[in-house]
Amino acid sequence: MPHTYVILIIMVLVAAAMTWLIPAGAFDRVADEASGKQLIVPGSFHAIASTPVGITQIPMAVVEGLIDAADVIFFILIIGGAFQVIQSTGTVDALTGRIAKALGNRGLLVVPAFLGFFSIGGFTMGMSSEVMVFVPIGIAVARSLGFDAITGTAIISLGAACGFTAGLLNPFNVGVAQAIAHVPLFSGMWMRALLLIAMLLVSSLYIMRYSARVRRDPARSVVADLEREQHKNRLVLLDSLPRLERRHYSTLLVMAVGFSGLIWGVMTQGWYIKELAALFLTMGVAVGGFAAYRASRIAEEFVAGAKTVMFGALIIGIAHAVLVVFQEGNIIDSVVYHLANIVGELPRTLQIVGMFFFQVIMNVFVTSGTGQAAVTMPIMTPLADLLDISRQSAVLVFQMGDGFTNMILPTSSALMGCLAVSGIPYQKWLRFAAPLIGLWILLGVGFALFATAVSY
Repeated sequence: MPHTYVILIIMVLVAAAMTWLIPAGAFDRVADEASGKQLIVPGSFHAIASTPVGITQIPMAVVEGLIDAADVIFFILIIGGAFQVIQSTGTVDALTGRIAKALGNRGLLVVPAFLGFFSIGGFTMGMSSEVMVFVPIGIAVARSLGFDAITGTAIISLGAACGFTAGLLNPFNVGVAQAIAHVPLFSGMWMRALLLIAMLLVSSLYIMRYSARVRRDPARSVVADLEREQHKNRLVLLDSLPRLERRHYSTLLVMAVGFSGLIWGVMTQGWYIKELAALFLTMGVAVGGFAAYRASRIAEEFVAGAKTVMFGALIIGIAHAVLVVFQEGNIIDSVVYHLANIVGELPRTLQIVGMFFFQVIMNVFVTSGTGQAAVTMPIMTPLADLLDISRQSAVLVFQMGDGFTNMILPTSSALMGCLAVSGIPYQKWLRFAAPLIGLWILLGVGFALFATAVSY
């Protein structure tokens, strides 16, 4: 398997080749008062001067991708540094040891419990990239129970992904899409609740099956080499983990206050990457201070932690170069126009499925849920009316198409951020997650057909 950076550069080259093969085009756009977004005007597509991206422009596209993703890249570096300071106090090991002892032989229950908990953040606050801050904790818990880094990352990232995709009260995908489609805000929640339950059930069974296999034979872990490097190639003896002592409680207090501040800031103050980065920088310094570390010790631990995530942090910027090429080649609107026309030509029973796969394909070009809603829903809404498909169903297939593949696309900052923090190579994660995403997509086809059958 090629190096992750090589895979991404190949994707950039393929994107550049597409700008030579797909004619450039654009829709007219108008401001929408309800959503505050620039929306496509249906029927306004027109050809524009072609702007293909040449081979000499590729290096600049990579640099621009790194610059555009700078906020996420530095966020990851700060998370890595802050968690190294926290980890160095021994508090996380002591806490996970207590959790592992409490669960005993019921360790697999961690999977549905964590998935369900983090799905709440996904379907209420639209948490996606933000959950990467919890990945080190998930990995520590998973390893203390005899699982691996894949399990620890999955129970955090896939939980949030399930919630974000189902989007019961998610303002960033369902809220924007329903506003554009002129559907009552957050209506039709019963269907999205069924979708959430189905995704959590399928994901829990899939991860539990994998985790049980790893605990029986650590060599069968997808990241067995990473586990050996971390000296976790066999079940950790619980007696070897440190006990929670008085000195650990100050760290737990700082973490509790910090994560409470994170939830408050995201829910009520509109905090995002910059504010969260500042919060975790403060947490790292505060933990070091309460642990009686010298200032130089805090700095040393912080730099060591940032080094461990540098490889993954740069991946996000390189992956963003794919989007830069699509934008510079002016082919995103052309893809929307031609795919929408193809959906309209499908047999009637398959049109809703065609709309779903239209959104799946568009997610490669526009991974942002809000951005994809602004680009595609102005086209899908009148198309749904024309095909006698309810607008509510159009929103449903949008949210599924937007959310399902985020957990395997290297252009997804939510995925690549979690992998950067966990140290899991992209190709290893792809090997683990691809079958599950395939199951999610089959689930999406079933829900699309069900929505049509019940006139959702």
